[in-house]
Amino acid sequence: MPAVPLTPDFLATLNQFQPLLRRVARMYCPDADDQQDLYQEIVLQLWRAWPQYQPGAAKISTWLYRVALNVAISNLRQRTRHPTPERLGPALPEVALPPDSGPDADDLTELYRAIERLSDVEKAFVLLYLEERTYEEMADILGITQNNVRVKMHRVQDKLRHLLTQPA
Repeated sequence: MPAVPLTPDFLATLNQFQPLLRRVARMYCPDADDQQDLYQEIVLQLWRAWPQYQPGAAKISTWLYRVALNVAISNLRQRTRHPTPERLGPALPEVALPPDSGPDADDLTELYRAIERLSDVEKAFVLLYLEERTYEEMADILGITQNNVRVKMHRVQDKLRHLLTQPA
């Protein structure tokens, strides 16, 4: 396959939406190294798909989410089927935890632990919700109806409430 040059449009888009892509990687990978690997895989797949992006068909953020979530879920399934050997050294934390500063650090830690216990698809709903995406945007990104988004979002919220009130 011939090399596709990195266009200024692609690089500008990548720079603009890098925080979004890194949040997707963080949601699906508990380890900082794995997050970086997933981020790089997302960027590679975006670069490969860039020539097919049609600006009028979907908002750029919607298209980016679709690609990033598909790569993240595929990556997670692959890691589940072919787990990597245990690493040497101290035990790794269960999830990538937020910084230990600020008044809500304990609450955020508990929330991230609860999110880690959700399914791949449920994590996508939580990520989009935390990104303050509308139900219309969620429906476009996930390829389902707005009504289905509302129902699934309600179920995910109930599940998170339950996980937050139950011991791990």
